[in-house]
Amino acid sequence: MMKFWSAAILLSLTNAAAAEVTVDNCGEPLVFDQTPERLVVHDMNMTEMAFALGLQDKIVGLTGISGWYKTSPTFDEQRGDIPELAPKYPSVENLVAASPDLFFAGWYYGMKPGGEVTPDTLAPFGIKTMVLTESCVHMNADRPVASMELLFDDVTRLGHVMGVSEKSADLIADWQEQLSSIETATADQAKPRVFLLDGPADAPFTAGKFAIPDAMIAAAGGQNVTHDMDTSWGRTSWETVAAANPEFLVLLDYQTGNGAADTFKFLQDHPVMAETDAVLNERWIGLRYEELTPGPANIAAIEKMARAMHPELF
Repeated sequence: MMKFWSAAILLSLTNAAAAEVTVDNCGEPLVFDQTPERLVVHDMNMTEMAFALGLQDKIVGLTGISGWYKTSPTFDEQRGDIPELAPKYPSVENLVAASPDLFFAGWYYGMKPGGEVTPDTLAPFGIKTMVLTESCVHMNADRPVASMELLFDDVTRLGHVMGVSEKSADLIADWQEQLSSIETATADQAKPRVFLLDGPADAPFTAGKFAIPDAMIAAAGGQNVTHDMDTSWGRTSWETVAAANPEFLVLLDYQTGNGAADTFKFLQDHPVMAETDAVLNERWIGLRYEELTPGPANIAAIEKMARAMHPELF
């Protein structure tokens, strides 16, 4: 899997004088003849990628932050006075008014297929769009299953386009070292059956084989009971989940009310989930949105999951 995505990224300087840069963008080339100077980023996970690369001085706006999430003090400090252009999905007008060279977003991460804001609707205004790799499956179903390369390749692409390739390479090397240590520690352990739930609902919303939590669960030494879902994020049935009898739960914590604790209480009261091993044994962890979507927070989240699933090892 790792080799597939590494090969998919077309990192080239085709003309030394012009410093033309080409990166893969959901299977299509995205070409820059100069380094973007004005960047708009959607969503917390992609914003944290940009922050990790030290790109604050190039970011002229964020979208999709305050409409859904409570930010951490660290995020607020890193953000400084960067304005938010739209609390949820941006409009074309929001983006054009900021005059960016580049919009970093994804399908259902700031853009919707056939919606107002797409790479095609932004192109006439001179705005190029770099698409989050995890989201490419929404436009092309012929994609490999999720791996941590989803994160590594996006950070590599962003670093290359923005002229900070060395920093992105150093970050990825550090993350790979951390993940290798976790893999070594859990290699000989039984892999608990894990179910991820994005909040109480009539039909559970969860991660299938194309969403990065599928890879994160595997990296933490578990197995995702919804791995066979032929989607990234999507809905299944409670009966299907209960039949898989998960032994451990990952509950998305939106930091409202009692967050993940409220979701676990919902499962304790649920007619079919209440009898699963994970619920009976109260084995669960709450993780925030930015920890479960492609971004730097994935690495610490994997360690949290590994420690919770395999407490005897840590």
